[in-house]
Amino acid sequence: MKNIASIIPCYAADTSGVCAALYELGGLIAVHDASGVNSTYATHDEPRWEDEPSMIYVSGLTELDAILGNDEKFIADVVSAAHDQQPAFIAVCGSPMPMMIGFDFDAAAREIERRSGIRTFSLHTNGMHAYSEGASEALLTVLAEYAEPDAEKLPHSVNILGALPLDFGGSAPVQSIRTWLSENGFSVISCLAMGDGIPAFRRAAGASVNLVVSYSGLAAAQYCADCFGTPYVCGVPVGAAFSAQLADALRNAERTGENAFPCAVRSDAAARTAVIGESIYAGSMAAALSVSGHPARLICPLPYADGILADGDSDAASEDAIAAALAEMQPETVIADPLYRFILPKQAKHIRLPHYAFSGRCFETQMPDLTAARFDAWLNAQVMRNYKEDRP
Repeated sequence: MKNIASIIPCYAADTSGVCAALYELGGLIAVHDASGVNSTYATHDEPRWEDEPSMIYVSGLTELDAILGNDEKFIADVVSAAHDQQPAFIAVCGSPMPMMIGFDFDAAAREIERRSGIRTFSLHTNGMHAYSEGASEALLTVLAEYAEPDAEKLPHSVNILGALPLDFGGSAPVQSIRTWLSENGFSVISCLAMGDGIPAFRRAAGASVNLVVSYSGLAAAQYCADCFGTPYVCGVPVGAAFSAQLADALRNAERTGENAFPCAVRSDAAARTAVIGESIYAGSMAAALSVSGHPARLICPLPYADGILADGDSDAASEDAIAAALAEMQPETVIADPLYRFILPKQAKHIRLPHYAFSGRCFETQMPDLTAARFDAWLNAQVMRNYKEDRP
C-alpha cells in the first residue's frame, strides 16, 4: 500500500488550516463533523487558545443524522449560535464524513446566510488534505470578500500573506518579519492572517507589493495580482544574506511589476544539506544556506506551486518516498522537525527545527524565531551542539 505512515505523523488537516487562517477575524467557524475534530485542532494545531478566544465550533454530527441526511440540524444549530454570538461572518467547512455522504456546503451556506442575515462562506475541506490547502482557500475567500479595489495605492507598502501559527509557531516570528520590512523601508498594510483583522484587509489592494511567506498565501497573492495588479515575492527573511536579497526582490517587484521566487534559488553545487518542510519557508532556508556557501536542497511533503521547487529538490510526500529521497540525496545534515529523526539516514546529522503543523505542541517551546541574522546564529548554535555531542 502506498502513502502509509507507520513511523512519522501526518501534517495537520485542511480543516485546521481553515480554523488557523480565520482564527483572529471575528467570524464563526463551524466544522461539520462528529465530535473530536475540534479537540484535535485545539489541543495540537493552535497555540493562540491561551491568549485570545475564537468562535470555532464542531457540529457533533451523529451516525443517525448522517444516514438520514438530517442537514436541518446543522443549519439550525449554526444559525442559533450566530444569533447568540453575532460574528462578523460565518464559515462552514467539512471533514471526511460529510464528504462521504455528499453534504452540499454551498447550499447550506446560502440557507444559513438567508436565515441569519450574516455573510456566510462555504469552504470545501474534507480532512483528507494538508492544512495549507484549507488555509489557502480561506485566505483567498476572505481577501476576495473584503478587499476594496479602489483602495489608495501606497508606495513601498506590503501585505504579508500566509502567516499562520501552523508554520511559524507563535506571533514573535511574524512580528519580526514586520520589523524587518520596516527596517527595509516598507510599511505593512495587512498581515493575513495574524495580528490584523478585516479593517486592514479592506485596504489590502493599496499595497505596492505582496510578500508571500507560505503556500497558504499564494492563491491570495495571485488574486491580488490579477485583480489589483499587485506583484508578489515568495520568501521568508531568514539569514542575513538571503534577507538582503529578498528585500531587493521586493523593491524590484514594486518597480517592475513582476513576481519573484527568491525562495527557489539554489546553488548548482552538490548539496550537503537537506531541508524538509513547507515549500516557501523551508525553501527560503535552503536558499539562505546556498547563498551562504552551503548548498542545500528542499524536500517538500506539502502542496507547492510552479516555480517554487528548484532543480534537485524533491516533492516526496509519503513516508517511504521521503526516506527514498533522503537515501538518494545522501545529505550530511538534515534540517527537519524532531519527529523526522526516525527515518533519517544513519550517517546524517539532524538539526531539529519543530514545525507546529507536523508535531503540534510537542516541541512548542523549541520553535525559534529565525528572521534575518537570527537564522545564522541559530544554525551556528545547532552545528556546535552536534559537534559537542559527537566528541568522545
